[in-house]
Amino acid sequence: MAGLIKRDDIDEVRSRTNIADVVGDHVTLKGAGVGSLKGLCPFHDERSPSFHVRPQVGRYHCFGCGEDGDVYSFVMKMDHTTFQEAVERLAGRIGFALHYEDGGQASDHGNRARLLAANEAAREFFVEHLTAADADPARRFLGERGFDPAAAERFGVGFAPKSFDALRSHLKGLRFTDEELVTAGLLSQGDRSPYDRFRGRLLWPIRDVTGSTIGFGARRLLDDDKGPKYLNTPETPVYHKSQVLYGLDLARRDIAKGKQVVIVEGYTDVMACHLAGVTTAVATCGTSFGVDHIKLLRPMLGDVGGADTSTAGEVVFTFDPDEAGQRAASRAFAEESRFSAQTFVAVAPDGLDPCDLRLNRGDDAVRRLVDTKRPMFEFMIRRVLDAHDLETVEGRVAALRAAAPVVAGIRDRSMTQGYVRSLAGWLGLDPGEVATSVEEARRASGAVAALERAQPKSVSDGRQSITSLPPLPEEPAGPSLMTLPGDLTTRLERDALMAILQQPAAIGLELIQRATRATLATASFDVVKDAVAVSLDSFGDPRWLDVVLDQTPEYYAGLAKELAVAPLPEREGREITTYCRGIVSSLVERDLLRQKADLMGQFQRTDVKVEPERHRELQRRLVEVEAERRAVRAE
Repeated sequence: MAGLIKRDDIDEVRSRTNIADVVGDHVTLKGAGVGSLKGLCPFHDERSPSFHVRPQVGRYHCFGCGEDGDVYSFVMKMDHTTFQEAVERLAGRIGFALHYEDGGQASDHGNRARLLAANEAAREFFVEHLTAADADPARRFLGERGFDPAAAERFGVGFAPKSFDALRSHLKGLRFTDEELVTAGLLSQGDRSPYDRFRGRLLWPIRDVTGSTIGFGARRLLDDDKGPKYLNTPETPVYHKSQVLYGLDLARRDIAKGKQVVIVEGYTDVMACHLAGVTTAVATCGTSFGVDHIKLLRPMLGDVGGADTSTAGEVVFTFDPDEAGQRAASRAFAEESRFSAQTFVAVAPDGLDPCDLRLNRGDDAVRRLVDTKRPMFEFMIRRVLDAHDLETVEGRVAALRAAAPVVAGIRDRSMTQGYVRSLAGWLGLDPGEVATSVEEARRASGAVAALERAQPKSVSDGRQSITSLPPLPEEPAGPSLMTLPGDLTTRLERDALMAILQQPAAIGLELIQRATRATLATASFDVVKDAVAVSLDSFGDPRWLDVVLDQTPEYYAGLAKELAVAPLPEREGREITTYCRGIVSSLVERDLLRQKADLMGQFQRTDVKVEPERHRELQRRLVEVEAERRAVRAE
């Protein structure tokens, strides 16, 4: 497996990628001045565009919500990928071969790109064959489940001909090798030659979170097909069933927007949910829901370290009420503690899965299924109680012993108290007795120690015990271009810093060095100027702006990012270099005039008879400042 991507490659992909093209896939951008684009922010709802992109700088910034970053952070936030996945995706977009460190392969991205291309070509082949005469069983299967041709097209459903080499012949005609197709899981290796893995089956493309086809799920249709009911792509370099959720490419944005995901059990269930309006539905692919799936969903749900469980989103599991569904619920419950999000269970009436529910009772029934979800803890406690005879004292005591550990596992202590009362009511027991059993279960599991470590220590002030400290005052927001005054001095300093951060090459190192020695009237701008000054050793590096931002104190970082993307107040048609050098020269000239005025005052207050040396030194410095001012003005 490849290691870390080499830093030079990361920088090269960034420099070769036009951020406006990437952002433009998600946001309609319009001109907002020289070299600046703007549109409606994709990260928060707004009516007036406040989201700015500066292709020259390679950054974006929203003046409404503060979201900011480069092309990698944009891909990571929009597509919910890791940093490495974002780099690999953009490298594939421009056809750049990546190199890896830490003992990894020199580059496996080219192979990965070929496997993805083979899967995409296969998807197109299967979709085309869904309209063929021999695909009638597939079309009939879809129709019987309420899916019309438009639904099949929406989800990319296709059909694999009942042939040993139809797909192989087609893809070899597109210059894919047998080795590539076997590696991609599209062919199986026979004794003599490879043959099509999927034959006479209905096909669903399985895509990763970025929308790339990485595998397929195939449903048996024909009576003479002796294979399993569902046959998936085997493990490949691009397809790992424990790390993919079917439908996530379609659902990810609505999951992130609504902070809710619905976990269903099959491909047709995902289709039914989405068509019914539950567009956050996804399904596992031939495996149980597990830790890797949680990792995929966490960033979309706002499930991060320290997240408040009341605001970190919802995970809704749908299970069949049969024994297999009950086992699936138990496995999901075992992973519940890995989420900060709240977990729920939705069980359809009469044992219907979402697909059958939509077919028999309509779209509203599917939506009601999700709306009438029950908390996972309630579901599991009820399931434990159902295994006991609550009509007898012995049964109720046994049920309490079995259910107490479930309640003890609840992280929210206030919620625990609520379930203690509920459990007491369901069992007909005294709440105090139930609370005692739950506390004993908590101690037995070691949960108390963990909770005590998480709680603030008691502190005595000599009069009473203080178990919590008052919250620290909220950190004030840093300065922003939106809140700074609009006087001439502030505007000059703002525009000069914008030019330095956005067009450093046009201004040149010498003039920027001189500008960093100027004293600025706006204190926050002076801080950003100092960050530029200490970063000049990296001037000319493609990542110079990142170095400046790293050197900027955190309190002022937002302002520096705004300066890096705000539209330059320059009219179209004028040479940008002329404007940028002119505005920075004006800043330098203003500082030289200030120095000249200070020196002139000192010169006039100095008695040549008393301090002749100081008088001559001030006179010399006045001449130097005036000469420098004239030189700057002449540029």
